[in-house]
Amino acid sequence: MSQHSFTYGQNTIRFVLEQKPRKSFKISVMPDLSVGVSAPQNVSVEKVLLRVQKKAPWIVRQIEYFKSFMPKEPPKQFISGETHCYYGRQYRLKVIQSKRQVVRLKGKYIFVYSLCPDNRQQTKRLLYDWYWARARKMFESITKRSHGRIEKYGINLPALNVKTMKSRWGSCLHTKGRIGLNTELIKAPSHCIEYVIMHEMCHLKYPNHTKHFYKFLTLVMPDWVDRKERLEKVGLQ
Repeated sequence: MSQHSFTYGQNTIRFVLEQKPRKSFKISVMPDLSVGVSAPQNVSVEKVLLRVQKKAPWIVRQIEYFKSFMPKEPPKQFISGETHCYYGRQYRLKVIQSKRQVVRLKGKYIFVYSLCPDNRQQTKRLLYDWYWARARKMFESITKRSHGRIEKYGINLPALNVKTMKSRWGSCLHTKGRIGLNTELIKAPSHCIEYVIMHEMCHLKYPNHTKHFYKFLTLVMPDWVDRKERLEKVGLQ
């Protein structure tokens, strides 16, 4: 048996290949999200990979189906004592009554000073306004720094739009020279943020997920696969 992987859209699909005396192919997706492939012994790995890639849409659907049965993190209540992530670390939330409405990061805590500490919606709004402001500043800094690595390839520094997205970390409007980043990304470690920004900036040169796109991404960020895997573990909350 051997392990293999390939990229399909925003997904990295990994599978275990077992070749044995048989005439047909079999692709299985298990409830633990593992993917197994059985193939004839006389078929090359390259041909097996092409066969599996053609089934990628089905594999992704099966994985998402099994994911729907997995236990999910309970929704945040925005009360003191909860843990909330910021820049790859977890912090305890402390909601404190105050005449000023402000959020502060101190030590291992995120302090939310609020006129109405029992108003959870207000606490949520204050916290996410703080996230957005931090994200905007951080993403601009990382984008400028990362752009220095690809400027020589004729890619201009993109305009930046930070907003909440439901199902993706980033987006790119290559015709307008603009990239969009999910506010939630500020909760991820810095090397994951760098990956998403570099990924979207590479789309300014190669709009689609072609082999040329991934070849270029590997050129400017050789360890992008490791960064992507780490980001997948973070997940969208």
